[in-house]
Amino acid sequence: MDVLADVLRGLRARDAFLLRTVLDPPWSIRVRDAAPLSVTTVVRGGAFVVPDSGEPVPLGPGDVAVLRGPDPYTVADAPGTPPQVVIHPGQRCTTLDGQDLSTVMALGLRTWGTRPDAATALLTGTYAGSGAVGAGLLAALPPLLVLRADDGDLPVVALLARELDRDEPGQEAVLDRLLDLLVIAVLRTWFARPDARAPGWYRAYADPMVGRAVRLVQHDPAYPWTVAALAAETGASRAAFARRFTALVGEPPMAFVTGWRLALAADLLRDTELTVTAVARRVGYGTPFALSAAFKRVRGVSPRAHRLAAGAPTATEITSRGAAGRR
Repeated sequence: MDVLADVLRGLRARDAFLLRTVLDPPWSIRVRDAAPLSVTTVVRGGAFVVPDSGEPVPLGPGDVAVLRGPDPYTVADAPGTPPQVVIHPGQRCTTLDGQDLSTVMALGLRTWGTRPDAATALLTGTYAGSGAVGAGLLAALPPLLVLRADDGDLPVVALLARELDRDEPGQEAVLDRLLDLLVIAVLRTWFARPDARAPGWYRAYADPMVGRAVRLVQHDPAYPWTVAALAAETGASRAAFARRFTALVGEPPMAFVTGWRLALAADLLRDTELTVTAVARRVGYGTPFALSAAFKRVRGVSPRAHRLAAGAPTATEITSRGAAGRR
C-alpha cells in the first residue's frame, strides 16, 4: 500500500470546488475562502501567486501551485495589479464592494471569467475540509509549494481539464478523484526532494527498521502494538528500536501509535456511521470508554462531541434510522 495515498484518504475530496477561470489582463483575485488546501495550475498564459507574507511566485503553463490554508492570498496577472474580485468561504465570489459575481461572469459548465478564449486560463481545485489524518499531512506542508512543468510528468492535469467540460452522471465523483490524483502526484514529487520538509514518518518510511514499523502500525492499527512487539517485528532490540524510531519520526513509538489511532478514529467518526464501540475496535481500543478517554485527553473533546462538530450522525440517530428502516 502506498503510504502517501493511505494518508491522503483523510484529505479525500468530497464535492470539491473545481473551476476553469479564463481572464484577460489586467486581473487580480483575492482569495479569502479559508480552504485547507487549494491547487491551481496554469493551462495557458501566466499568473502570479502573491502570499500576504512572502514574495510573489510566477506560474507558467503546466506549473502547479499547492496552497495550504487558511491564510488569504492573491492570484493575479502581475504582482502589482490591485484585486478586483474576492473569493469568500463557500466559494462565494464578489467585487470588492460586495456585488455578487457568481452568475455575472459565468461562462458555462464549471467555467468563469471574461471570455472563453481569454489570454489566461487556470484550473483551480479547492478542498472544502480535511480529515484528521489529512490534517497531519497538511501541517508538514509549506504555505505554498510549486511544482514546475518540467519537474515531473502530470498527465492528470490534461485529463482534469477535459473532464471539467463533461456533464454526465457521477461527474462530480470523477472530478473529486482526479483532484486527489493530482495532489498525490504533486506531493509525491515534492516530498522526494532532499530539501522538502516531509513528515518524520514519511522520511522514516525508507528506513529498513523504522519504515517497517510505521507500515505495520498504519496498516493494522487494531493490533495491540507495544514497543517490544514492534522491535521484535523489525529484528532489533527494544532500546535500539525505540532510539532509532524517535530519532527518525520525531516522537516515541507509542506516541506515534496513539496519534495514528486517534487520527483514524476522528475520520471514522466524521465519515462513517460506525458507533463509537465499532470505531474503538477498529483502531485498537478494547472499549469505547478507553477510546473516549484517550480521545478527550489528546484532542480535548469526546468522540461524540467531535462527531457532532463535524455534522455526522450520532449513535442515537443511526439507531433510529435502522429502526425506521425495519418498520
